[in-house]
Amino acid sequence: MRKPVIAGNWKMYKLLNEAVATALALKPLVTNANHCEVVIAPVFTAVKAVADRLEGSNIGVAAQDCAAESKHGAHTGEVAADMIKDAGCSHVIIGHSERRQFYGETDVTVNAKTKSAIQAGLTAIVCVGETLAEREAGNAEEIVQTQIIKGLDGLTVADTERIIIAYEPVWAIGTGKTATPEQAQEMHGVIRQTLAGSHGKNVADGMRILYGGSVKPDNISELMSKEDVDGALVGGASLEADSFSKIVNYR
Repeated sequence: MRKPVIAGNWKMYKLLNEAVATALALKPLVTNANHCEVVIAPVFTAVKAVADRLEGSNIGVAAQDCAAESKHGAHTGEVAADMIKDAGCSHVIIGHSERRQFYGETDVTVNAKTKSAIQAGLTAIVCVGETLAEREAGNAEEIVQTQIIKGLDGLTVADTERIIIAYEPVWAIGTGKTATPEQAQEMHGVIRQTLAGSHGKNVADGMRILYGGSVKPDNISELMSKEDVDGALVGGASLEADSFSKIVNYR
C-alpha cells in the first residue's frame, strides 16, 4: 500500500511569527491523521523555527528548493541540501513549475538537485507538469514523460525510495481551475507507466504520485478516490490551518 502524502506549499508567504503560528494551529487539527503523511513547506527563513515547534509531531517540514551543488562553497544565495536537513527538514520540493517558469529550472537542474537531496537524506518531492499551450497542442503526455525520464536519470532503485512525484498541470496552479479527477488519473497513470519503463514495475507500483493544482477541501475526496492519485501538493488552501486540515482529513 502506498501511504498518501498531503503536502502544503506555502510559497513566498508568511513572516516568521505567522509561519510559526500557522504551524502550531495546524498541529492539533491533524494529530489523528494516521491515514497519511503530512508535510508543510515554509519559506527558508522560517524552516528551522517551524521544524523546532513541530518536533515530535506527525507533521514533516519541507524546503521549497535546494542547491544543485552538494559541496559547500562559493555559491552565493544558494542553500545546500544538507543545510536544509540540518535545519530540521525531512523533505524538499524540487522543480516546481514556478521555479521552471520564472527561475530557469530545467530537467538537468532538477536531476542534480534531486541527487543532492537524496545524498543528504531528504525525500525529494519532484514536480512535473505541462502548460496550457502544451496540453492544447496535444503534447502533455510527452512533456511529462520527458520531465520524468530526465529528472530521474541515473537514479537507482534505492534512490527512488526517497522520491515522491507531484503532477501539477501548470494551467491549474493558482488559477482556480482544477484538472478533473479523470484528467488527473489519466496523467498519473502515464507517469506510473513511464516509471515502469525507466526504473521497473516495482518502483512504479511503489511510487507515490501527488496531484497539485487548485486542490481544495471540496475537491480532495474525489481526487483521492482515483487509483493512481496518492495525495496532493496544496498551494493556497494550505496557508490557513483550518482549510489545510480539512484537506488532510479528507476521509
